[in-house]
Amino acid sequence: MNKLGILRIKFVNFIIQIIILSLFIYFINYEFVIKFDAGILKERQIIIQFLANYVMYDRDKIFGITFIFSIWIIACLIPVFNFEDYKSACSTNLYTFFFPNFFFYIFLNRYSPNSFNSYFTTFIINTLILGFTLLIFSIGITKLLNKTIRNKSKIQLEDFKKIVEKIKFICPYCGTKFNSIPLYCFNCLKELRTDEISNDHKQ
Repeated sequence: MNKLGILRIKFVNFIIQIIILSLFIYFINYEFVIKFDAGILKERQIIIQFLANYVMYDRDKIFGITFIFSIWIIACLIPVFNFEDYKSACSTNLYTFFFPNFFFYIFLNRYSPNSFNSYFTTFIINTLILGFTLLIFSIGITKLLNKTIRNKSKIQLEDFKKIVEKIKFICPYCGTKFNSIPLYCFNCLKELRTDEISNDHKQ
């Protein structure tokens, strides 16, 4: 499988996206504040906090909103560039987005139920806003690329194919087909002078 084929595997895109998100969160040292229930184990707090940092933000703080939306938009560009079909790009982005959200809600509900019940409405609104934004972004950018850069590339490829077709040649002596105009025919070994070549011998 070539490199392009590997990049079009959804799981590979998922791994790349998670790595990008993790690097940004680590280097910026971003942390979403959660009020855990009393008595929750430290290890469970760390896991829930780790997941929350990927998807949660405080709508009253500009930095948190800007940071989370920015890193997710950057991560969403990976499938957008790798897949020409907007459905594949969207499904990959939503899969990546769903993963940390799902486990965040599951773990918070199980190990810190009071916090989950108290802030569920706020959390789910945050999730829906970010998810909807990423969905619209994925569809819009993919379609824009298809209409501009990718469409231009397809036209150039078609033009190149037409040029290749024009220079195909058939030996006038034995009928051997060539993808260019050679000096000698490798089959009958006749010299093929350009002044003797007529349009009848071209495909």
